[in-house]
Amino acid sequence: MFELPELITLARQSNGTLLGKTIREGTLGNSPHKFVWYNRKPEEFTNLTCGKTIGRAYTRGRWLFIPLEPGYILVFGECGGKILFHSAGKELPAKYHLYLRFEDGSALTLLTQMWGAMELFDAGQEKERKYIKDMRTTPIEPEFTFPYFSTLIDELLLEEKRSLKSLLTQDQLIPGLGNAIAQDILFGAHLHPRRSLADLTPGQRRDLYTAITTTVREVIENGGRNDEYDLFGNPGSYVRIMNSASAGKPCPECGRTVEKIQYLGGACYFCPKCQQ
Repeated sequence: MFELPELITLARQSNGTLLGKTIREGTLGNSPHKFVWYNRKPEEFTNLTCGKTIGRAYTRGRWLFIPLEPGYILVFGECGGKILFHSAGKELPAKYHLYLRFEDGSALTLLTQMWGAMELFDAGQEKERKYIKDMRTTPIEPEFTFPYFSTLIDELLLEEKRSLKSLLTQDQLIPGLGNAIAQDILFGAHLHPRRSLADLTPGQRRDLYTAITTTVREVIENGGRNDEYDLFGNPGSYVRIMNSASAGKPCPECGRTVEKIQYLGGACYFCPKCQQ
């Protein structure tokens, strides 16, 4: 699944490659998928996108926004898979869930492997979509300060018990994060995924905040994770410390064997010594 760093890379590449291109044809895909969410019928999508010009893309959380000017905005959210640019004359993938052909012969395709939203809104209406409306502050925004982060934890503690993995991966409490990047964040903070928010000391809150901001920044600087792909089909260069390849191998800090557990709907990888 794309997380914030990968979508930032895709937005930057879109602005360097797609900006200003005019759409000749837009299609909602040739491979039915019951977990791809559209908000337009195929004929409507084709009619509305024809002749539109690609505007400046941006991202918030796990959502990518590409304006189709004038008047519309294409929104991709909670997606995994590939968003690929194809230069003129290049063969397209056999399957795709969204396709844009431009006047210069180049194209953009999207293929999701799991689920995702691929929706076209009248400009401004996307702000009312569930999960976009009232989105909390993301880790790359100036407002994501330690006082903000600490207040967020205090507010959550008034409502229900939460673990650290829950904070990082559920309900988009910190938009843009997911299970993949959460593993390295928790390792960087030396905290166990099952650890309760209520048990954090002031120093551990600070450590967790620092791990979030530094890990996100590092993944962005590396163009995303090496198991996700950019607009040109190239993997990112960030190699995760804690993932499936780490399980059963020595911890890079202490040498203890890295363990794997299933927790809150996904796998967790951690060092039992460093992350007690």
